[in-house]
Amino acid sequence: MGLKTPLLENHKKLGATIVDFGGWDMPVQYTNVIEEHNATRNACGLFDICHMGEIFVEGEQAFDLLQKVTSRDISKIKNGKIALAVMCNEKGGIIDDLTIYKFNGKKFMLVVNASNEIPDFEWCKKIAKHEKFHVKVTNSSREFAKLDIQGPNSKKILQQITDFDLNELSFYTFKEGNLIGFPGIISQSGYTGELGYEIYFPWNAASEVWDKLLELGKEDGIKPIGLGARDTLRLECAMNLYGHEMDENKTPLEARYAWVCDFEKDFIGKEAILAQKEKGVPSKLVGFEMVDRGIARNPYKVFKNGEEIGYVTSGTMSPTLKKALGLSYIKSEHASVGEEIEIQIRDKLCMAKIVKLPFYKKTDGV
Repeated sequence: MGLKTPLLENHKKLGATIVDFGGWDMPVQYTNVIEEHNATRNACGLFDICHMGEIFVEGEQAFDLLQKVTSRDISKIKNGKIALAVMCNEKGGIIDDLTIYKFNGKKFMLVVNASNEIPDFEWCKKIAKHEKFHVKVTNSSREFAKLDIQGPNSKKILQQITDFDLNELSFYTFKEGNLIGFPGIISQSGYTGELGYEIYFPWNAASEVWDKLLELGKEDGIKPIGLGARDTLRLECAMNLYGHEMDENKTPLEARYAWVCDFEKDFIGKEAILAQKEKGVPSKLVGFEMVDRGIARNPYKVFKNGEEIGYVTSGTMSPTLKKALGLSYIKSEHASVGEEIEIQIRDKLCMAKIVKLPFYKKTDGV
């Protein structure tokens, strides 16, 4: 048995299939992936994301530490705003992708991937010590439960347990408030491409908040959603998953994350990334759709005219678009939209085509 979120028994009661996910016992599905995927796109989905990490950086030089270890220019982030960023090593490889919540110039919360929670925490402490920054770095990951409520009806449902008007939030902003009396942090954000919210509150209140949302949202179509649909939802929107599209061997330039790097300021890995830019990026992350029948999955090989030119990082049959699609690293000279490639699915080479990303985008925004 692995690590457990405070909702494991709730998932079991709902009939979820539990799998190991990076050392955590997590629900992969309750009914089936397609039904849960469509529920999120058309009504509302509720996700247990308590395995994610929350690291607080506070103090006189909190700004200086984050300016050093993350790719974003912290001076451009306003209070109450969120920014997506990466932490890189000296070679420009991605240690993690994370979101930065700015409370004020002396208090920030980093939301990090579950598998990188300890390495990220230790990295921040190491750099703070090396640079002699006066800063407090706290791993609060087991103090906070985290739920994601996503989909067109998410605002209506969440509003019933929140003590402020959710219309005050715009995309990638957050506020502190109460959730059925528990102190929390509510942000308009998520990993699905739909209107949605990420909520943080005390770990021991998880079961009560989870059950209340499912109860209040019943008439508006809320469903509990497992990791399977979470993956198809993020993949349709071409959102990266650490360990698939990113790791310490890939730079932000390769992973379509140049836009989260502010090169006018100094950060760890900047020089290596700029050197790669000058030399030329060896591979690029691209999206593809299958032309031939078949579903390409990680780590299937990609070919062009008999030459191996890359590999698949993620692939699925899209429930929304009814197409087999995926993401792949391709040698840069073959990474243009419209280029035809072949993917080895078992013992057969199947035709695919590189397409513009994202595959799916909500027409009226989020």
